[in-house]
Amino acid sequence: MIQANPYLTFGGNCREAMTFYQTCFGGELTFQTIAETPIADQCPEGMQDQIMHSLLSKGDFVLMATDMTQADEIITGNDMAISLNFDNEKEIKRCFDELSDGGTIIEPLEEKSWGALFGVTNDKFGKVWMLNFDKKEKHK
Repeated sequence: MIQANPYLTFGGNCREAMTFYQTCFGGELTFQTIAETPIADQCPEGMQDQIMHSLLSKGDFVLMATDMTQADEIITGNDMAISLNFDNEKEIKRCFDELSDGGTIIEPLEEKSWGALFGVTNDKFGKVWMLNFDKKEKHK
Protein backbone atom coordinates (compact mmCIF):
# COMPACT_ATOMS: atom_id res chain seq x y z
CA MET A 1 0.00 0.00 0.00
CA ILE A 2 1.19 3.51 -0.82
CA GLN A 3 -0.21 6.65 0.80
CA ALA A 4 0.23 10.01 -1.00
CA ASN A 5 0.11 13.43 0.66
CA PRO A 6 0.95 16.99 -0.42
CA TYR A 7 4.16 18.47 1.05
CA LEU A 8 4.27 22.28 0.88
CA THR A 9 7.39 24.47 1.02
CA PHE A 10 7.38 27.96 2.50
CA GLY A 11 10.09 30.62 2.66
CA GLY A 12 10.17 31.16 6.42
CA ASN A 13 6.46 31.42 7.20
CA CYS A 14 5.59 27.71 7.47
CA ARG A 15 4.44 28.03 11.10
CA GLU A 16 2.08 30.89 10.21
CA ALA A 17 0.67 29.10 7.15
CA MET A 18 0.15 25.75 8.86
CA THR A 19 -1.49 27.43 11.87
CA PHE A 20 -3.85 29.11 9.42
CA TYR A 21 -4.60 25.78 7.72
CA GLN A 22 -5.34 24.27 11.13
CA THR A 23 -8.01 26.95 11.70
CA CYS A 24 -9.46 26.07 8.28
CA PHE A 25 -9.39 22.28 8.52
CA GLY A 26 -9.07 21.52 12.25
CA GLY A 27 -6.94 18.59 13.36
CA GLU A 28 -3.68 18.13 15.26
CA LEU A 29 -0.68 20.26 14.30
CA THR A 30 2.96 19.50 15.14
CA PHE A 31 6.19 21.31 14.31
CA GLN A 32 9.86 20.32 14.33
CA THR A 33 12.29 23.22 14.11
CA ILE A 34 15.70 22.97 12.48
CA ALA A 35 17.23 23.42 15.95
CA GLU A 36 15.55 20.14 16.98
CA THR A 37 17.22 18.09 14.22
CA PRO A 38 20.63 16.41 13.77
CA ILE A 39 21.45 18.91 10.97
CA ALA A 40 21.03 21.98 13.20
CA ASP A 41 24.77 22.67 13.36
CA GLN A 42 24.99 22.59 9.53
CA CYS A 43 22.49 25.44 9.10
CA PRO A 44 23.08 29.17 9.59
CA GLU A 45 22.16 30.48 13.03
CA GLY A 46 19.23 32.51 11.71
CA MET A 47 17.55 29.34 10.43
CA GLN A 48 17.34 27.52 13.76
CA ASP A 49 13.72 28.55 14.43
CA GLN A 50 12.52 27.77 10.92
CA ILE A 51 10.40 24.66 10.43
CA MET A 52 12.10 21.47 9.24
CA HIS A 53 8.86 19.47 9.28
CA SER A 54 5.24 20.23 10.08
CA LEU A 55 2.29 17.85 10.12
CA LEU A 56 -1.42 18.68 10.19
CA SER A 57 -3.62 15.61 10.50
CA LYS A 58 -7.30 14.90 11.01
CA GLY A 59 -8.40 11.36 10.27
CA ASP A 60 -7.27 10.49 6.74
CA PHE A 61 -6.45 14.15 6.00
CA VAL A 62 -2.68 14.80 6.12
CA LEU A 63 -0.91 18.01 5.08
CA MET A 64 2.86 18.37 5.55
CA ALA A 65 5.10 21.41 5.13
CA THR A 66 8.60 22.84 5.62
CA ASP A 67 10.67 26.02 5.37
CA MET A 68 13.56 24.03 3.85
CA THR A 69 14.08 24.26 0.09
CA GLN A 70 16.72 23.11 -2.37
CA ALA A 71 16.39 26.35 -4.35
CA ASP A 72 17.51 29.88 -3.52
CA GLU A 73 13.95 31.13 -3.62
CA ILE A 74 10.41 29.77 -3.63
CA ILE A 75 8.84 29.84 -7.10
CA THR A 76 5.85 28.07 -8.55
CA GLY A 77 7.06 24.56 -9.28
CA ASN A 78 9.45 24.15 -6.34
CA ASP A 79 6.93 25.01 -3.63
CA MET A 80 5.23 21.61 -3.44
CA ALA A 81 6.11 17.93 -3.59
CA ILE A 82 4.17 14.70 -3.40
CA SER A 83 5.09 12.66 -0.35
CA LEU A 84 4.66 8.89 -0.65
CA ASN A 85 4.71 6.59 2.38
CA PHE A 86 5.42 2.94 1.67
CA ASP A 87 4.80 -0.18 3.72
CA ASN A 88 7.68 -2.25 2.30
CA GLU A 89 11.30 -1.70 1.33
CA LYS A 90 11.19 -3.51 -2.00
CA GLU A 91 8.37 -1.30 -3.28
CA ILE A 92 9.99 2.00 -2.26
CA LYS A 93 13.24 1.02 -4.02
CA ARG A 94 11.37 0.04 -7.20
CA CYS A 95 9.30 3.23 -7.27
CA PHE A 96 12.31 5.47 -6.52
CA ASP A 97 14.21 3.92 -9.42
CA GLU A 98 11.23 4.29 -11.76
CA LEU A 99 10.51 7.91 -10.79
CA SER A 100 14.21 8.83 -11.07
CA ASP A 101 14.61 7.34 -14.55
CA GLY A 102 15.06 10.30 -16.89
CA GLY A 103 14.80 12.75 -14.01
CA THR A 104 17.14 14.13 -11.35
CA ILE A 105 17.81 12.64 -7.91
CA ILE A 106 17.66 15.47 -5.38
CA GLU A 107 18.40 13.31 -2.33
CA PRO A 108 19.46 9.66 -2.71
CA LEU A 109 17.31 6.93 -1.18
CA GLU A 110 19.07 6.15 2.11
CA GLU A 111 18.44 5.58 5.80
CA LYS A 112 17.83 8.81 7.72
CA SER A 113 18.16 9.88 11.35
CA TRP A 114 14.44 9.32 12.00
CA GLY A 115 14.80 5.61 11.15
CA ALA A 116 13.29 5.67 7.69
CA LEU A 117 14.49 4.91 4.20
CA PHE A 118 13.98 8.27 2.47
CA GLY A 119 14.78 9.91 -0.86
CA VAL A 120 13.69 12.80 -3.07
CA THR A 121 13.63 12.85 -6.86
CA ASN A 122 12.46 15.20 -9.57
CA ASP A 123 10.88 13.09 -12.32
CA LYS A 124 11.26 13.63 -16.07
CA PHE A 125 8.10 15.78 -16.03
CA GLY A 126 9.50 18.17 -13.39
CA LYS A 127 7.44 16.85 -10.46
CA VAL A 128 9.13 16.40 -7.08
CA TRP A 129 8.51 13.15 -5.20
CA MET A 130 9.48 12.44 -1.58
CA LEU A 131 9.53 8.71 -0.81
CA ASN A 132 9.52 7.37 2.76
CA PHE A 133 9.52 3.88 4.30
CA ASP A 134 9.51 3.94 8.10
CA LYS A 135 11.54 0.92 9.16
CA LYS A 136 10.54 1.42 12.81
CA GLU A 137 6.85 0.81 12.17
CA LYS A 138 5.60 -2.76 11.94
CA HIS A 139 4.55 -3.41 8.36
CA LYS A 140 2.64 -6.36 7.04
